[in-house]
Amino acid sequence: MCHSDDSRPPGPPNPGDVAEHGPIELTAADGNRCNAYRAKPATPNGRNVVLLPDVRGLHPFYEDLAVRFAEAGFDTVAFDYFGRSAGTGPRGEGFDWQQHWPKVTPDQVHTDASAAAGALGDGPTYTVGFCFGGSQSWRLAASDLDLAGAIGFYGKPKLVADVVESIRVPLLLLVAGADQATPQADFAAFDQRLTDLGKPHELHVYDGAPHSFFDRAHGEWRDACADAWRRILDFTTG
Repeated sequence: MCHSDDSRPPGPPNPGDVAEHGPIELTAADGNRCNAYRAKPATPNGRNVVLLPDVRGLHPFYEDLAVRFAEAGFDTVAFDYFGRSAGTGPRGEGFDWQQHWPKVTPDQVHTDASAAAGALGDGPTYTVGFCFGGSQSWRLAASDLDLAGAIGFYGKPKLVADVVESIRVPLLLLVAGADQATPQADFAAFDQRLTDLGKPHELHVYDGAPHSFFDRAHGEWRDACADAWRRILDFTTG
């Protein structure tokens, strides 16, 4: 995990740098109750982040990452996908996400992301997603959410294909060069389609990096993590 100071290597977050952080519960428009984690910055930069986790849901990594974003000045909420089928509860290493993840739909993600965004303060809001959440972050760029941009790590372009023409905010695509889940040709085709449609976007491929390099393999990919963190900060500065 990369530190909010882009000159420092990955390491544990420093909760002393945030005003407040901890678990909350969101209630979406359809009545779904879901786990979330809120981190408020001690020194706000006026921008917000909605974090979309990978298939594990609100794994502790994303709670720590919410704190990281708050350290950098972002009012941040990370939310879980599985309230409808698993209820609220911890999503640690023992959580059986495999039985719940196939039940999650893009419409449900949109509804829950809207609740997360509604819990944040005023100012531009960005989505940041990982793996499944990366795809969903890019999809939300075509939604009615009031976003300033959508960031995704890894992701699957095929999960965004049906909404590409409706994308209305800039995208940042951070791609693992050795991703075993998605062929590089898929990202190249996605990049070309976005270009052909005139959709503002940035794509960066980290050569040799594996899928989930930013979260599960960050210890081996410090330079890639640091570069991705800098790109996120640049992208959200506008």
